[in-house]
Amino acid sequence: MNHTTPAITGLILAGGRGSRMGGIDKGMQNFRGLPLALQTLMRLQLQSQPLQEVLINANRNLAAYESLGVPVWPDSIDGYAGPLAGFLTGLERCETPLLLTVPCDTPLFPLDLVERLYQAMDEQDADMAMAAAPEADGAVRAQPVFCLLKTDLLESLVKFTQSGGRKIDAWTAQHRCAIVPFDQSGDSAHAFANANTLAELQQLEAL
Repeated sequence: MNHTTPAITGLILAGGRGSRMGGIDKGMQNFRGLPLALQTLMRLQLQSQPLQEVLINANRNLAAYESLGVPVWPDSIDGYAGPLAGFLTGLERCETPLLLTVPCDTPLFPLDLVERLYQAMDEQDADMAMAAAPEADGAVRAQPVFCLLKTDLLESLVKFTQSGGRKIDAWTAQHRCAIVPFDQSGDSAHAFANANTLAELQQLEAL
């Protein structure tokens, strides 16, 4: 690309209830000897397209997250309102034109995630770009929590959540969204494998 890529902030979504893990704080579970949130942070720092800053969205154990050395912000909506609450918090706190969201429970996501999402957003003149990846049944499906968003979508998301909206796809459907499939020959089949349970976390560690 001959023009300069705008600055991008990364946001790690670690604000969930972890209900399928028995209510434990997922981002603080160890993966290969380090907390998942720290593995995610390191993965963001290794991106081929560098990020200007990384934030963490968490709703408990805030001191533990703060010890990872980046700003931590709880949801601005009460009651564990799901990933969109994290998106909203990130957009409110983001000081760059673009915000990248990644969940804390998918520690093997691609190192060219930022680069490919931005390229698609730029080429398609989209408001956001979302990763898509092959799932267990072979179908390539959107992974809406891996999303690159224009920060000026904040007003739209405020309106959507204030009217009670909580589903990511219902909100993203209102905007021009570039879908980026990570199913090329060099892409890992496990890049978007996430750990919802402790058993899944152990399976990921064994890969």
